[in-house]
Amino acid sequence: MINDNDPLWKLRHALAGLALALALSVPLAAWLGATLADLWGDSYGRRVAVYALLLAHVVAGTVLLFVKVARHETRPLTGGRLLLWLASLWLWPLLLLARRRGGAAAAGTPPPAPPGDGG
Repeated sequence: MINDNDPLWKLRHALAGLALALALSVPLAAWLGATLADLWGDSYGRRVAVYALLLAHVVAGTVLLFVKVARHETRPLTGGRLLLWLASLWLWPLLLLARRRGGAAAAGTPPPAPPGDGG
């Protein structure tokens, strides 16, 4: 029987989306690494370096997205949601930047009154 209090069960949609998006990102990083390395000169060392940087970027995005948004993901995994996870793994610096800019704009506003304060 599935326990609704199990934290991994609650994170199943996010875990599945991130795992599949990461699995798709590995060959995508290899192809993109080879393509980018060919632009700068075709050498095996350059391909490996570019691929390693791209892979590190995607893995860092996976960790960041899991920490930041996984607990809020409750919708079942669909093809569209998988593509959104995949795009988010590659574009996570933009998402982080947008969040920081949004948070900085809201920093000047006073916090809302706590509930039950008569406010």
